[in-house]
Amino acid sequence: MARLVQVDSILDIPAANWDALCATGQPFVRHGFLAALEAGNSVGESNGWIPAHCLLENDDGQIVAAAPLYEKHHSYGEFVFDFAWANAYAQVGLDYYPKLLNAIPFTPVCGPRILGVDTAARRALAQAMAALPGEHGASSLHSLFVDNDAAHALRETGACARRGCQYRWYNRGYTDFEAFLSQLSSKRRKEIRRERKRMHDAGVHVRVLRPDEIDDDLWNTLYAFYGRTYAIRGQAPYLTRAFFNELCARMPDRVRFFVAYHRERPVGMAFMMLGDDTLYGRHWGCETDYHSLHFETCYYAGIEYCIQNGLACFDAGAQGEHKIRRGFEPVATWSYHVIADQRLATAIDDFCVREAQMMKSFEHEQRERSNFAEPAHSDS
Repeated sequence: MARLVQVDSILDIPAANWDALCATGQPFVRHGFLAALEAGNSVGESNGWIPAHCLLENDDGQIVAAAPLYEKHHSYGEFVFDFAWANAYAQVGLDYYPKLLNAIPFTPVCGPRILGVDTAARRALAQAMAALPGEHGASSLHSLFVDNDAAHALRETGACARRGCQYRWYNRGYTDFEAFLSQLSSKRRKEIRRERKRMHDAGVHVRVLRPDEIDDDLWNTLYAFYGRTYAIRGQAPYLTRAFFNELCARMPDRVRFFVAYHRERPVGMAFMMLGDDTLYGRHWGCETDYHSLHFETCYYAGIEYCIQNGLACFDAGAQGEHKIRRGFEPVATWSYHVIADQRLATAIDDFCVREAQMMKSFEHEQRERSNFAEPAHSDS
C-alpha cells in the first residue's frame, strides 16, 4: 500500500531520487531549480511560500511519485489569477488562505506537476493530493500550468479545469532569421527589420553568456537590471541574488543570460533557461528604457538562438498579445483546481466552464491574426 509523505524542504530529498522521476528535460521541475529557490530564500515561510512537497512511497519505502507543493498565504507570483475567488470566500465569511499550490514558483511555464514512475503512480498521488485541503484545513488545491500527464490524473480527482492562453514561437525548420521572416507578412517583416535596425544603428548588440562567463561586476549589474523591473512597479523582486548564485551552481548548463550591450557597456538583459528542445525566457531588466530593446533582447535574439542551435520552441514568457506580431503563436494552457467547500466549488466550476469558452474563442481570434493558419503544436 503506497503512502503519502510530505516534506518541508526539497533540500531533504536526494536530488537523484527526485530527478529519476522526471521524464522530461524541462529544467523547472528538476531538483536543482526547486532547491535553488529554497536555498536562495526566494521561497519560504517569510514570504508566504511554505514548502510541503509530496512524495508517494511504496511498501519498500521507494519514492514512486512526487510533486512540488506549497502552502500559500497570498496569490502573488502564480500567474493564474484567483483574487476574485478569494473575495468570494470573504463574502461568505470563509478564509481562502491558506491554500495549497502545486506549481513552480514564479514560473508560468507548462510542464510536469506530478512526477511518477508510471501512470498509476501519478494517479495515486493526484488522488492523495486532492484530499489534502480537507485534511489540513486549506481552502483548495491548485495545480498550475500542467502538462497532459498531470491533466489526465487531475481530471480523475474531479478538479475543475481552467483554460488560459500563452504565446510560443515554433521552429518550422528555418535555416536563419531571414528564413523565419520570409514566413511573415510584408508588414510584419518591415516592422521587425525596423526594430532590429534601430538597435543596430544605436550600437546595441546582444551576447549570449553562460554563468562562467559572467564576473562579479557584471552579476551585480544584471541583478540590478532585474530588480529595476520590479522597482518601477513599487515591488521587491521575487528572486534573490542568492537564488541566481544557487541556480548557476546547481544547473550551470541550463542557464543563459542574453546581455544587451551599448557598444561595450551592458544596458539590458534577459534571463533564460534551456530545456532539451526549448528555450525559456524568464525575466528581463534594463538600465533605462530604450526603444525596441525589450523586443531585441527578449524575442529576436532568442529566436535567432533557437534557429542557430536547432531548438524546436521558444517560450518567451506569460501574456503579451504583441507577440503575435513577432511570429509567436497562441497556445492553450490549463490549470486544475480542487475546492474544498462544495458550494463555492460549484460556482467556481461554472465560472471556469464559461471562461474556457471565452478563452477558446479568444485563442481562435489570435490565431487568425497570426501568420500561421495551422498550429505547429497543440496542447490538450
